[in-house]
Parts: sequence; C-alpha cells; structure tokens
Amino acid sequence: MSKAISKVPPVIFMFWVIKILATTVGETGGDALSMTLGLGYAVASLIFLAFFAVTLVMQVTSRRYHPFFYWAVVVATTTVGTTLSDYLDRTAGLGYVTSSTFLFCAVLAVLLAWHLAVGRIRFEDISTRKEEVFYWATILVSNTLGTALGDFMATSTGLGFERGALVFAALLAIIAAAHYGSKKIPPAVLFWAAYVLTRPLGATLGDTLTKAHREGGLALGRIASSLGIAALMAAGIFLMTRWEGRRASSSAAI
Repeated sequence: MSKAISKVPPVIFMFWVIKILATTVGETGGDALSMTLGLGYAVASLIFLAFFAVTLVMQVTSRRYHPFFYWAVVVATTTVGTTLSDYLDRTAGLGYVTSSTFLFCAVLAVLLAWHLAVGRIRFEDISTRKEEVFYWATILVSNTLGTALGDFMATSTGLGFERGALVFAALLAIIAAAHYGSKKIPPAVLFWAAYVLTRPLGATLGDTLTKAHREGGLALGRIASSLGIAALMAAGIFLMTRWEGRRASSSAAI
C-alpha cells in the first residue's frame, strides 16, 4: 500500500519566516479593505470569508501539497482573522479580553475535537481529509485569536505596537528554546503554541508599519505595505520550494 502524500510543507526555519509574513500581510490587507477602502469590518469579513472558502476548496481538493494553494489559505485565514476579530472587539463591543478568552477556548475546543475524532493531533503530516479539516479549522480560529491578542497587548496594556511585537517575539524565542532544549513537551503542543503567537507578532508588526505616527506607527500606508510584504512572502515561498525540490532530488538519487 502506498503511503499517503502529506499536503503541508516541512516545518523548517523558512516556514516560520513565511508564516510571520503571511500574518503581517493579513493585518495590513485586512485593515486596507475594512479601513482604507471604507468597507467596514462586517463587509470585509464576508469578502475574506469568500476568499477563504475558494482557497480552502482548492487546497482540500488537490491531491498533493501545492505551495500556492497552501499559503493562499493561510493568508485568507489571517485576513479573515483580522476583520472578524476587529468586528467582535469593536463593532460587537466584546472588547479584547472577552474576545481573546472566547477565541482561546475555541482553539482548545477544536484541538480537543481533533484529538477525540482522530486520536492524535499532528502538524507535519496531514494526509487525510478529516485531519485537513481540523488543521485548517485550528488555523482559522488561532489566527483570529492572534489578532485580538495583538490588539490587547498593544492597546489595552499600553505597550504600543513595537514593544508588543517584542513581547511576542520573546515568547516565540522561549518556545524555540523549549523545542531544542526539552524532550518532555510534545512537538504538537510547541507547534500550535508558536502558530498562535506568530499571529499577534504579525499583527503588531503590521500595525507598526501602517498606523499613524501619533499612534506609534510608521504611517507607510496599508495597500503599499501589503503589496511589499506579499512580494517578500512570494520570494520566501519560491526559495522554500526550490529547497524542497533539491531535497527531493537528493533523496531520489540515494
């Protein structure tokens, strides 16, 4: 019996670089549609949910890992997460603490359901339809949670966007140290913890780039920033794909 083909990329250093870029462009892109273009959080969320649905169908129906499909879904979840979180926090009036608590519980609920339904929680080898559905559900909820956490850290605590980004970068460094220094913590726990934290890091970085000077930002413009970050992300995907191709060729030659 042939081994099922995993539809997710290897989790290497470049994976996390691209993930942070994806979360950053999700923040700037989501704000560009809801604020710069004036569509509002609700309408922007519906547009990005449609984008998410299209990219998810492409990803789920593909028979193998396709870099464009995979990272398009990731970007879709970050843009949805941005506008949906802003809608819950501001329009619906839940506030950052309430929405963060609710979304954190939602992430735990999805992971628990995943474990109960499949018997394990994985991240490096997603090859069945059931696992893929749970994988993307976790990512969608975690990226929405990350937006709320980023806004809470930067706004409610008074740290600002730059210092908020430093806090999340430090937390990610702790997780990285635990990955290399501890064998007791399950890799899946560290992966999903890092996945959640890269979202508020990207959110605070995106706001640092685009917010007005009086708010502690660089005022670079949301649309221009989004295009620039998307270009960097595309370059990262290209480099990672070439690395994967060389690795596959080397394995085949052995």
